[in-house]
Amino acid sequence: QVQLVESGGGLVQAGGSVGLSCAASGRTFIRYDMGWFRQAPGKDREFVAAITWSTGTYYTDSVKGRFTISRDNARTTVYLQMNSLKPEDTAVYYCAARIPGKRIEALGEYSYWGQGTQVTVSA
Repeated sequence: QVQLVESGGGLVQAGGSVGLSCAASGRTFIRYDMGWFRQAPGKDREFVAAITWSTGTYYTDSVKGRFTISRDNARTTVYLQMNSLKPEDTAVYYCAARIPGKRIEALGEYSYWGQGTQVTVSA
């Protein structure tokens, strides 16, 4: 069982930066792949970024070069640093955890989810 708690969202101007954190409970954190997803109003939840247990990273095309995912296994925390933010990045951002499997970008692969944190980017 893994519990996830996100923090760090807020209101930021376009072009600005914000960092998200996701604190995970459990001693097996190191065994999980960790992902960030987001859901904008009226849209489906979508993949943003993921980091494997072996620290391989994956990003959706729209955030490549702007977002960075990282993890600190000692602190059982995963981070998402978001730079050069755009209004279209506005969404609730969710942290998720999965046992390593196939499609790391697929929502259904993740068994554990946080409650989400709002990021709003003003034009």
